[in-house]
Amino acid sequence: MTQALMIATGGALGALLRFWSAQWVHSFMGRSFPYGTLMVNIVGSLAMGFMFVMLFERFNMGPEWRGLIMIGLLGAFTTFATFSIETLHLLNNGELLKAGLNILLSVVLCIAAAWLGMLLGRQI
Repeated sequence: MTQALMIATGGALGALLRFWSAQWVHSFMGRSFPYGTLMVNIVGSLAMGFMFVMLFERFNMGPEWRGLIMIGLLGAFTTFATFSIETLHLLNNGELLKAGLNILLSVVLCIAAAWLGMLLGRQI
């Protein structure tokens, strides 16, 4: 039960952070492209790579803390489902270039960010 509560707490925090972060990005970049979702997915991937190293390799944290951070916080912060819907919306509106760019940037930058996070975690 403790692990479930930790995941739920992390999930609530991650969802709020995602909402606030995306709103912040949209406030100065606009909504013509899913910049907010792209940003949270890149930052979330970086954090996921970094925290994976910290929680599993460096400090061997217990399952409650891993659940809070990896499943709850970062799982709720990153948002592949929103990425999918926004990409379909671009495709349905005939914005093929933007849809393709969103797919390319999301996949390449998120994988690169996760890799960078792991590198950073291993340097500490």
